[in-house]
Amino acid sequence: MANNSIHIDKDYDLICVGAGIMSATLALMAKLFDPNMKILILERLDDVALESSAAWNNAGTGHSALCELNYCPEENGGVSIKKAIDICNQFEVSKQFWSYLVAHGLIDSPEDFIQNVPHHSCVFGEDNVNYLKQRYDAMKGHFMFDTIEYTEQIEKMKEWFPLIAQGRTSEEKIAASRINRGTEVNYGNLTRQLFKILETEYDTKVQCHHEVLDIDPDESVEWSVIVKNLATDDKKYYDAHHVFIGAGGGSLLLLQKVEIDEKEGYGGFPVSGEWLVCKNEDIISQHNAKVYSKAGPHDPPMSTPHLDTRYINGKRELLFGPFAGFSPKFLKEGSNLDLFKSITLDNIAPMLGAFWHNLPLTKYLIEQLAMSHEDRMNDLRKFYKDAKNEDWEILVAGQRVQIIKKDEFENGKLQFGTEVVSSKNGSITCLLGASPGASTATHVMLQVLDKAFPEIIHSKKGKRLLNEIVPSWNTDINEEQFKTQLEKSKSLLKL
Repeated sequence: MANNSIHIDKDYDLICVGAGIMSATLALMAKLFDPNMKILILERLDDVALESSAAWNNAGTGHSALCELNYCPEENGGVSIKKAIDICNQFEVSKQFWSYLVAHGLIDSPEDFIQNVPHHSCVFGEDNVNYLKQRYDAMKGHFMFDTIEYTEQIEKMKEWFPLIAQGRTSEEKIAASRINRGTEVNYGNLTRQLFKILETEYDTKVQCHHEVLDIDPDESVEWSVIVKNLATDDKKYYDAHHVFIGAGGGSLLLLQKVEIDEKEGYGGFPVSGEWLVCKNEDIISQHNAKVYSKAGPHDPPMSTPHLDTRYINGKRELLFGPFAGFSPKFLKEGSNLDLFKSITLDNIAPMLGAFWHNLPLTKYLIEQLAMSHEDRMNDLRKFYKDAKNEDWEILVAGQRVQIIKKDEFENGKLQFGTEVVSSKNGSITCLLGASPGASTATHVMLQVLDKAFPEIIHSKKGKRLLNEIVPSWNTDINEEQFKTQLEKSKSLLKL
């Protein structure tokens, strides 16, 4: 047989495709619930966390809605914080999971992946100032955000983020808010720590250089996963009762090969990101904050400008962006044919519909692609007036694939966020989409476990363990519970 193809008759409970934060979280949680579960993790690159989970490819904010204004839309003359409450709770669930791992000695040094960095919002112009004041008023009354501070005073802003405040006068219309408990998360380091636990505690090692070519129905179990060993060109067939596709931008192309009705109509639009990265240590040392502003009136949520402190490879960094780019690749290490391969008879109408109803996005991308280094620096100077060209360089971040799905009113709808696509019986699940992705990985992977292994997490033992690991998941949390868990995470994660 060509390429020395062989059949490996191994009956796995779960096969995870992709070795990023999602698969790491799912596999480890599954092992916590059932240490005897047989799990295989497959990655086509030569190490884990090299695509969307990598520190330079990921925005790195603990997306907890403390500063991201797109989670607080203007509605009916006011500001809605409903989505902010959901996102905040989901991130706190992630922190509870990580805290559990620290408390049980599975993670020794949480400071290797999570740091306390205050989260700020900063806006310019009278209309935006009015919006931020409304948002502050709405948030201040909710126990999740009651430590929020607000100011229109430049002197206070100089304390919070001196780089942005310097050179400004009290005549400028500018306002800012701050929540001190914000975090900066290195998801690359976290992912590696989770996979290390899987390998050392549960004898579950990632198989790198293994590319999943197809996933077919199997008579004896649910699925047969066809895998190519990229080092030897051999093909192997693995039997699995459950499959999770968590391959970032590459998930859509693999999902389209799976014979389930639920995949119909899904498409994807790839967007690459770029950052301005500071090279001047003196400037980096003056900023210890994440500062998010408001996207333009016709710009997509992913364009929200922010000046961020990051901790990467043990070093403090300073990034501004994001700037959008375009590549037809669905992964940074993907193929230029990815976008064209993804177009099928069942998704071409949704994709055309999404394109037609998102012409401002097309215009935005064209404008972004035409930007020079000076143009990008001028955008930065709207934030940080004294920024000098020689202190900053451009860095290409990861690829994101935004979801396109059927819509009865517009044929197709471009959707920002993440979505789990699942077969009716939960035997195969696939994660599509991007932000807030990594920050809500625990919440999303618990949804996957609930679909795939309800008999485990809804058992008496499962419910008890679930309450111990993530007390806030799937509950109507009250103020006392929230603040108790917040303090517990703060202590265990050394925040």
